Amino acid sequence: MIKIAIYGKGGIGKSTTASNIAAAFAQSGMTVMQIGCDPKADSTVCLRGGRPLSTVLDLIRGRGGRLELEEMVTPGFAGVLCVEAGGPAPGLGCAGRGIIAAMEKLEEKKAFEVYRPDAVIYDVLGDVVCGGFAMPIREGYAEKVFVVTSGENMAIHAAANIAQAVANFRSRGYASLGGIILNRRNVPREDEKVAELAADVDSRLVGALNFSPFVQRAEELSQTVLEAFPDSPMAEEYRELARRVLAACGETR
Repeated sequence: MIKIAIYGKGGIGKSTTASNIAAAFAQSGMTVMQIGCDPKADSTVCLRGGRPLSTVLDLIRGRGGRLELEEMVTPGFAGVLCVEAGGPAPGLGCAGRGIIAAMEKLEEKKAFEVYRPDAVIYDVLGDVVCGGFAMPIREGYAEKVFVVTSGENMAIHAAANIAQAVANFRSRGYASLGGIILNRRNVPREDEKVAELAADVDSRLVGALNFSPFVQRAEELSQTVLEAFPDSPMAEEYRELARRVLAACGETR
């Protein structure tokens, strides 16, 4: 089973990237589970046609010990198994608690044994890499971490912090950095700046995505690019990125 975490600054396109990679994996014949680890619970929205998904934390609050696995895991586009960890009400409690609770409940219900996914993708908020947000990399859930960034200074700063956190956890035997994913915003020296980032964190550029109107149009439809515009050049970029991510994990399809 391939276990990867995709981190990135909020708004950088990590959920869009994760969902399109998940769709590409699934269309290649893999069983895929995507776990949203953001309190906004919007990681899988484009895999589900905009339909909201009950979060694990909300289900625990409402159902407690009576919660069933099928209530937490819902199929989306191409059969991708969708999970949203959720979080507390704004201003109340620790946002990382949703991630911790979701992981514990999925383990308790033996989700990975039941569904036997070929790939699990954790989509994680990357503005902070402590507490629950670091759980996918510090508790052995993910084996490879991919960081999405543009050439914008704040995105690069967040990516460098995430890479440092991964390096710290790797020294304890946890996940390693699989590489950097460039999601272009067409800022000056973008490719050069991200190449410098990859070198600075002793990693590599796994793939680059062009700024494309197909992405915005697909999001307006609450779909992945692979669903909305399967024959577009952008869809092929996501398929190629998925192949490169698999290769970085030592897998080929």
